[in-house]
Amino acid sequence: MSGTDEVVAKAISNQLGIQTIDEFLSGSSTVPWLIDGWIQENCLMMVHGPSGSGKTFLVLDWCLRMAAVEMVNRDWCGNRTKQCSVLYLAGEGHQGMRTRVRAWQQHHGVNLLDFHILPSAIELDQRQIADRLINEISELEISPDLVVIDTLHRYFSGDENSARDAKSLLDTCGKLMHSYGCTVVLVHHTGLAADAQTRARGSSAWRGALDIEISVKPKNTTRPIEIIQRKMKDAEESPSRFFELIKVAIKDTRDENGNLLSSVVMQETDKPKRISTKTKRRDDAKSRFERAWINSAFGRDRRNRPHVKRAAMIEFLQSPEIDMELSSAKRAVQPDGDRLIASLLKAGLIEIYEEGWSAEDPDFQVYLNSISRKKDK
Repeated sequence: MSGTDEVVAKAISNQLGIQTIDEFLSGSSTVPWLIDGWIQENCLMMVHGPSGSGKTFLVLDWCLRMAAVEMVNRDWCGNRTKQCSVLYLAGEGHQGMRTRVRAWQQHHGVNLLDFHILPSAIELDQRQIADRLINEISELEISPDLVVIDTLHRYFSGDENSARDAKSLLDTCGKLMHSYGCTVVLVHHTGLAADAQTRARGSSAWRGALDIEISVKPKNTTRPIEIIQRKMKDAEESPSRFFELIKVAIKDTRDENGNLLSSVVMQETDKPKRISTKTKRRDDAKSRFERAWINSAFGRDRRNRPHVKRAAMIEFLQSPEIDMELSSAKRAVQPDGDRLIASLLKAGLIEIYEEGWSAEDPDFQVYLNSISRKKDK
């Protein structure tokens, strides 16, 4: 075999690209970022949280910052943010998405966006449909740096708890990353149980495949929305960030009754001060009373105050969301000690009324009533 033939044969035999250690080490070891410390280039990440936690507002804020063609300060929480092209797969809430984008543009003074959206849910775990999406992206000559799938459930026809089914969607994510060198963000829900709020719902295969995992912890009476890094490949985890949602009325955009449309945008706020164990226990009790009241269809007493019956509270405490044993649930509703009901009674937030408890504190009543009004809307 001639020297030329040997070179050709060697090139053909090394199609997988095996390198010597020196060739490998000559490559860059710098982590490339879309948002420094938070979103890496060409990676798979997930943002998860319970319904209503603000996870879509967070992801949309990231996307619009990156997609803004001209923005005075696109940095996110002081972290350098790269301008790039975004493709957002929005499986639901399209009317709300329109008002959110308009509110964000107005709030930040941004008009032009390198942003494309697919306003329909498709089964991305089906290979033919996934290939069709990739082909359409190429035909439209879009080259996204970031692809968002919101939510995973809406773009997935399989069983979230099955590792085999999860692999089908993860393979599609891999194809997108390989085709465009992009980052793929999966937006997903947490489970219902109290101990499942730090992880995504479904199979552990989801987390195992991720390069970056981020939790969105919803606001409560003492703490704003918290953004927490749970996993970060090739870099140190950044400290949590805290946010409020602020209302923005959208100029020259009205509903059918002539009222200005409005939405909310994310705004960073200070880290909350550390609270005592006693205060935290009471706040947890308030949160459980609130959720039990919602779970019991916003019950009211004869004085029209928010009211939870004893049987309804015990039923809620035994539900998958809390998952207490019956004996523990019965102890939690005793009027003495330092458990759920006792702590609320001692704080003057509720009072014993008929077959259960009613909100007594005026501020607590106002807070619960505001939740009821939002539900009615």
